Amino acid sequence: MSYTFIDKLPTPEEICEQYAVPAHLVELKRERDAKIRKVFTGESDKFLLIIGPCSADNEDAVCDYITRLGKVQEKVEDKLILIPRIYTNKPRTTGEGYKGIFHQPDPEKKPDFVAGLLAMRKMHIRAMDESGLTAADEMLYSDNCGYVTDILSYVAVGARSVEDQQHRFAVSGFDVPAGMKNPTSGDLGVMMNSILAAQHSHSFVYRGWEVQTDGNELAHAVLRGSVNKHGNNLPNYHYEDLMLLLEKYAERDLKNPACVIDTNHSNSNKQFKEQIRIAKEIMHSRSHNSDIRSLVKGLMIESYIEEGCQKVGGGVYGKSITDPCLGWTDSEKLIYDLAELV
Repeated sequence: MSYTFIDKLPTPEEICEQYAVPAHLVELKRERDAKIRKVFTGESDKFLLIIGPCSADNEDAVCDYITRLGKVQEKVEDKLILIPRIYTNKPRTTGEGYKGIFHQPDPEKKPDFVAGLLAMRKMHIRAMDESGLTAADEMLYSDNCGYVTDILSYVAVGARSVEDQQHRFAVSGFDVPAGMKNPTSGDLGVMMNSILAAQHSHSFVYRGWEVQTDGNELAHAVLRGSVNKHGNNLPNYHYEDLMLLLEKYAERDLKNPACVIDTNHSNSNKQFKEQIRIAKEIMHSRSHNSDIRSLVKGLMIESYIEEGCQKVGGGVYGKSITDPCLGWTDSEKLIYDLAELV
């Protein structure tokens, strides 16, 4: 093997002990998890917004943004549950570019994984404490989920990870909702297979242990659009797409059929402002068809303090250094508009 072993990382137990979740936040998470669970089981008709920066690159800016969300949550709590995106690992198609705070706690410096583990956990806990909200993160590396699973209220499995068996098995051991995105090819069968796998019990090797899981009945579909062989983005949030997803669910024996729709990425053709129109079209589809209303439980929206994006080192506070995002003014208005449409 041509690996150079540089440093042995602390275990999840060691990191969690160093940055333990305070008791009042443990209770906050328990209460939030129960409310979110009821949306997926159909016991609650509230609507979810998984909203926030493309990547959580700066603790102060991320916590500032999420504290703003917390104040908005108080005004829409009868209709919406806001789940902030604190995405600490960023998938890169070619392997190049900023890979998230876990890799680089300072985006302008070299990778430092020990510092990154501490930074991502510290940011999650601070955001929870200051905003009263518990967050979502993407499980890019299945071996790393133990560092944050006691903090997260939602886990996303990306389009490039959803076909991986280890990701599917790891999700089967979670007790919070896990969104399984359709792959970049757009093949809904792959996504449905991933949900089926995640909802069942499995025995496998995890971090050097033989483990067995119980299955995650809250694993569900996330539609994010697709890319064809010519590299063109194709949306899959339209009414006909949702009717097709209903058919796919009807063909399988799955618990708690549900869908969350990603309004950006291939669904928006990477035009971040389109998220506003797309979100409202999806709400119209829900209002037109009761089955779609029951199926579509929420939206994913990429949003930050300043709209658009900048290069690493750009220096603009609260502006994405990865994919472009809606700015705060548009985001706040969209949240209130969606609350009226639920």
